[in-house]
Amino acid sequence: MTSFVKSLTFDCHDPLAVAAFWAAALGSDVDEDSTPDRAWVEPAGWGGPSIWFQRVPEGKQAKNRQHLDLRAMGPVSDERARLEGLGARVLDDRGDLVVMADPEGNEFCLEA
Repeated sequence: MTSFVKSLTFDCHDPLAVAAFWAAALGSDVDEDSTPDRAWVEPAGWGGPSIWFQRVPEGKQAKNRQHLDLRAMGPVSDERARLEGLGARVLDDRGDLVVMADPEGNEFCLEA
């Protein structure tokens, strides 16, 4: 028997706000049973892990040891602008690879 990735979990101060960002970024919705203490986003389409967000008292301390890599379905510059409009910020722009942070500072990459 083997295991599979059920979910990816983020620690954060405001689970509903961070879940709303990721739901919009990934074309999904925040699950209706989410609460201010825990929220989750199911993958858009079929398959893939859920993303969980759980409230913790401490803030982010250092660079993430793991992160999501997003592939833009069109021009990277267009997707970068869309994600910034949702509340992300750019940490490093290398043209076809953009390192970004979600509203609570969790890093992720956007690539072509």
